[in-house]
Amino acid sequence: MPELEIWTASWVWLDGAVHADAGLVTDGRRVLATGRLDALQTRYPTAPTRTKGRYLGPPLANAHTHLDLGLGPTFTGPFPDFVRYVIGRAGRRGREAAVQAARHASQHLLGDIAAREEVVDWWLAEAPAAGVVYWEVLGLVPPDREAEILSATRERFERWKRLERAGGPRVGLSPHAPYSLTPSLMRRLVVLAREFEVPLQIHAAESPGERDYFLRREGALARFFREQGWPLDLHPTGLSPIAYLSELGVLEAGPTLIHGVQVDEADVRLLAESGSVVVSCPRSNLNLEAGLPPYDLYLHHGVPLALGTDSRASASSLDVRDEVVLLERHGQPPERTLAWAAAGGRAALGLAPPVLQPGMELEQVEFW
Repeated sequence: MPELEIWTASWVWLDGAVHADAGLVTDGRRVLATGRLDALQTRYPTAPTRTKGRYLGPPLANAHTHLDLGLGPTFTGPFPDFVRYVIGRAGRRGREAAVQAARHASQHLLGDIAAREEVVDWWLAEAPAAGVVYWEVLGLVPPDREAEILSATRERFERWKRLERAGGPRVGLSPHAPYSLTPSLMRRLVVLAREFEVPLQIHAAESPGERDYFLRREGALARFFREQGWPLDLHPTGLSPIAYLSELGVLEAGPTLIHGVQVDEADVRLLAESGSVVVSCPRSNLNLEAGLPPYDLYLHHGVPLALGTDSRASASSLDVRDEVVLLERHGQPPERTLAWAAAGGRAALGLAPPVLQPGMELEQVEFW
């Protein structure tokens, strides 16, 4: 009979949450028992206890990235300058960049936004990870161009839905951000997502300039619009980005919202009422001078939280554990952040809740 061992870590997933002083019993192939560490040691007195590191539990999820932005280099600086940086690298985006980035992704549960059709095709054909690949759409365009974008998007989803396989990654839709589409196109894309029954992921309330743009047509994003020669009358004023999405009816579709940094309590209430999950990308937010979200406010109102790395263009790794480490330095307890990365990430991606239970193969357990 194989020798039994008790595995533990600083933090262990048990009964739907992260706990200290917990563990599992294994025969080297599968999980035989889970529970409180002292109870396991009493039940299995001859089994040695092995400390496996900081975390022991089901694999973590990276709920937001852009693999097709490749492996960097990582930009740091104001958000409008980052937008210029990404625009300047548009020609380098594609399948090859995504494949290279996927090899460096530490998690295999991913929410990936793709700006190139070949990347979605690759995801559905080769399944580099479990999760969702979201097709990204932008459009500050006149009505005739909106119709073209919607028609092309419909054709793509008709094809992609046929390519989905049971148990494989799903395709989703990402209307990029409140400021980067006309209100009509944003609304119509959400209707399309509901028609095809695909998940939505939207960047929102990321930078101070985004909030200033919507409230007063001031700030860095408004200046960027003027520099690009884009009209400043496409969106209503006097609403926060979150309130704007609510007014459009977007929140009714239950999208996953990326970033959610620049919000107030009224915004958080709207998100709580809609049941939307917020995916925080703290390293990216700090690198782009956006700050950190009001995590305690989200928790107070019961808004589900997840973690993502964003792309290598704004973060130095595709490892969500680095988000956990950074947040710990900023005072967030690991039992919170690890739960966001484990359970929150799966909720954001529409995956089954994480479990650590007897009968699991040991290869389904992560430790670090």
